[in-house]
Amino acid sequence: MLSIVADTHTHTIACNHAFSTLLENAVVAAKKGLKVIALTEHGPGLSGSPSPLYFQNMRVIPRYLHGVMILKGVEANILDYNGSLDLEDSLLSKLELVIASYHTPIMTPATMLEHTNGWMRIANNPHVDIIGHCGTPYFDFEYLPVIREFARTGKIVEINNNSTKERPGSDIPCRKIAELCAEHNVPVVVSSDAHFCEDVGRFDISLKILRDIGFPNELVLNADYDRFINAVSNVSGKNLTD
Repeated sequence: MLSIVADTHTHTIACNHAFSTLLENAVVAAKKGLKVIALTEHGPGLSGSPSPLYFQNMRVIPRYLHGVMILKGVEANILDYNGSLDLEDSLLSKLELVIASYHTPIMTPATMLEHTNGWMRIANNPHVDIIGHCGTPYFDFEYLPVIREFARTGKIVEINNNSTKERPGSDIPCRKIAELCAEHNVPVVVSSDAHFCEDVGRFDISLKILRDIGFPNELVLNADYDRFINAVSNVSGKNLTD
């Protein structure tokens, strides 16, 4: 069984629909043996999320809390089917990990063609590192051309542990996406998408999906510390050891 060393998607009380502090998340991460957590609050386009100033000031956060490396990032909200995001490029370029996601409070689901075009635009955004919970059935898209584009542009696909609970019907799309990622050599990360500290490091559903399809271990980036740090450093252009 894979041992995951990094949780790439976590939230804190900086978002008004999450319920733990960064320190609480770090304590739980340390207890569970994680080496890294990414702080990825929703961008300001989602009601109750931090302002751009929050992301500008992330430099004050220590690199390590309770022995756990903290990556300073964002879950940017996709604002339209042209691939617009809710933080300026100048700010995205300074963050260490950028996830891009569709959310129904911001986006009204449209046609498969529009969803597909949106992901193709996101695939070509150099500031986006990770594709967030794209298995949500509300924003169904043409998997094959999009996964091929993720492969071509070097994106990382998230297998989100929270999706089957919060986005019903995500299990089959997530499985199909993972199968295509394996076929086209697209790396993935499993993530908790934790909104409460005890969920940090919870990957059981995501790992079962990967285990059931025989997903290649070497493509699960956050199953190995060096592989994860090197891959995220390469895709983000940041030196994560500073």
